[in-house]
Amino acid sequence: MLNKLIFRAEFFKEDDVYVGSCPELNVSSFGEDIEGAKHSLQEAVEGFLETCEEMGTLEEALEEAGFSVKQGVWTPRTPIIQEELTISR
Repeated sequence: MLNKLIFRAEFFKEDDVYVGSCPELNVSSFGEDIEGAKHSLQEAVEGFLETCEEMGTLEEALEEAGFSVKQGVWTPRTPIIQEELTISR
């Protein structure tokens, strides 16, 4: 059973909607504004977690996505550095 999960959320504007994404779990959703996208993304992640729990694969899915658990709290791995790199041809 999952007590608590902390996940990274990224938000983008695409045309007239805002898209929210949890890259580690490959889950995304959208809303008419940022708050709507946040709410929608949380619901999508909750649905993903519930499905994994029902299938008996929750722990495995979280570990494969780079999460670790300490004192009942699942957290994503934290990069020591993050950059945008370019390849030119």
